[in-house]
Amino acid sequence: MTVSPLVATKWLSDHLADPSFLIVDIRSAESGGQEAFAAGHIPGAIHSDYAVDGWRIAEGGAGGLLPEASHLSALLSRIGMTSEHHVVIVSAGEAAADFSAAARVYWTLKTIGHSQVSILDGGFKAWRESGGLEETGVSAPTASPLYPVRPTGSLRAEIHAVEKVVAHGDATLVDGRSQAQFDGREKSPQVARAGHLPGALHLDHSGAIQPGTGRLRSVKELEQLFEQIPQGPVVSYCNTGHLASTNWFVLSEVLKRPDVRLYDGSMSEWTQDPGRPVVTNAS
Repeated sequence: MTVSPLVATKWLSDHLADPSFLIVDIRSAESGGQEAFAAGHIPGAIHSDYAVDGWRIAEGGAGGLLPEASHLSALLSRIGMTSEHHVVIVSAGEAAADFSAAARVYWTLKTIGHSQVSILDGGFKAWRESGGLEETGVSAPTASPLYPVRPTGSLRAEIHAVEKVVAHGDATLVDGRSQAQFDGREKSPQVARAGHLPGALHLDHSGAIQPGTGRLRSVKELEQLFEQIPQGPVVSYCNTGHLASTNWFVLSEVLKRPDVRLYDGSMSEWTQDPGRPVVTNAS
């Protein structure tokens, strides 16, 4: 079955009984986490907290790096995922950052070689608003054998690759943070120095989301929004590789641009070395 990277609530409702699907609810503490899941979730879904279950790791000053293969293999085994599953990722769906969480998990699964994965557009909020069936209770996945991680390498930009892009300009750097952080007027506590990567273009990730929801804008709107990004290789980044996942997802998976990579280390990693350049805009 060929399935879109982004699926609607109606589509998922029609496929709830399919045993080849694994619905992964990633709501974290800020959206109620395990308690919210237990109070109501999509039938058959399992819960894996995006913030605490190890989807990203902090290391060497970087706040959101892709974990090692063995770590991810164990995580996916714990939630009962196999290479045969079609995974549907469900975020809280309450804000733009929720879509970013789903996009980051999607990117992680694609990066380790899992091809069948989709995001539920609008997350659990959209599911509930659509009148979809719900069940209650705690998440009790059945562990599977260790997942066979097979890194692709083509979707991730590591620090050495980003240094090359900054030095030679052989890709477009897209900064998905707020304008204030891009300019250097504000700074995330996870970043050592304010500002942005030299030569980067700014495209706030939240612009891709319909206001007040966790849903993506229409393809036509996204085409217009992202037309400012030149054709050719792209590296998407933010502070920790979280918000930038939305821009990566839109460019790579929705608009089908080739050679779009996510810099998971982002500014939290880049600014650890004072020798790496950072640019600020005059106020």
